[in-house]
Amino acid sequence: MRAAAATVSLAVGMALIVATAACDKGGSEAKDTEYGDCPVSGEYGEFRLTPRTAGALTVKTTLPAPGWWNGDTPETVKSGYEYCMAANIAYRSGLDRVKVENAPFPEVVSGRTTDFDLALAQITITPEREKVAEFSPPYLSSTLGVLIRDGEDIDEDNIRDVRIGVAEGTTGEAFVENRLKPTRPVTAYANDPEMVTALEYGRIDAVVHDTTILLAYPQEQERKVRLVGQYRTDQGYGALYPKGSPDKDELDRIIRQLIDDGTLAKLSAVYLGAAFGQDPAKIPYFKVVDSS
Repeated sequence: MRAAAATVSLAVGMALIVATAACDKGGSEAKDTEYGDCPVSGEYGEFRLTPRTAGALTVKTTLPAPGWWNGDTPETVKSGYEYCMAANIAYRSGLDRVKVENAPFPEVVSGRTTDFDLALAQITITPEREKVAEFSPPYLSSTLGVLIRDGEDIDEDNIRDVRIGVAEGTTGEAFVENRLKPTRPVTAYANDPEMVTALEYGRIDAVVHDTTILLAYPQEQERKVRLVGQYRTDQGYGALYPKGSPDKDELDRIIRQLIDDGTLAKLSAVYLGAAFGQDPAKIPYFKVVDSS
């Protein structure tokens, strides 16, 4: 959701392909903490934030998001790449829990809600979004994948002439409308499972959405779908902060540290590697065919 799917971490390259051991909990000053099943590392309380809720890091996201947030409700999420990224931010900030809040994706990226410390929801950094919110340094690069039903023959030459589904409010939706310019109506969906189900039941013919999100679906045995291509976007995912956040600089420093010390590489291997099931680099790259 949230724009083009991450294929590799900007700072860690091929780390998604090689499973690595989880980080060890660091520091000796931590109190009783609630980070689910996440490994945490670094120095407890090295950074100082002014959180919305005392003792907690409040994080907005959009559920469900398997691999990124493993759990269907805020109360059941205990692991996942972005959840454990938030846990490590909380740990290094001396905060003892992550307070997860679920919200529709368009609401998160539109600036209509500001009652959180940061949002992690596979959000692509765009100039439009930067007008209403602040962003961290990019922590994952992204592409847009094309998911179709098994047995169908859809490629870069004919995709404009089929029924395409997109996730509402995403850069994938903007890409399809503004770059692909399909000849048939585009359907926007409020959540990913609904969109993929519509594909399976023939209500649409193709889904254009973040590659790393779509990669999980062909691995599910009951699904009869496959990824046939991806579009380059030259964009990346970033943590989103409310406009004027007093913690932007400190949060930026923490995220850069998580990139530089390899923490995000390890989380990627543990939580996203299984969802990939194939080398993203081997998925063909589609070109936007001129419609004129």
